[in-house]
Amino acid sequence: MTDRIALYLGLFLAALIAADIALNGGGVLVFLARKFMHLMDWVEFWR
Repeated sequence: MTDRIALYLGLFLAALIAADIALNGGGVLVFLARKFMHLMDWVEFWR
């Protein structure tokens, strides 16, 4: 991955996070964090 692609990807993710906070109060981030924690519990179980 080149530096230019990484920069654009980082800016895109930052814009999505800012839009979520501005429009939904961060609800999508909380939902994704909970789903990620559930995934980690499931992976830990199968370990």
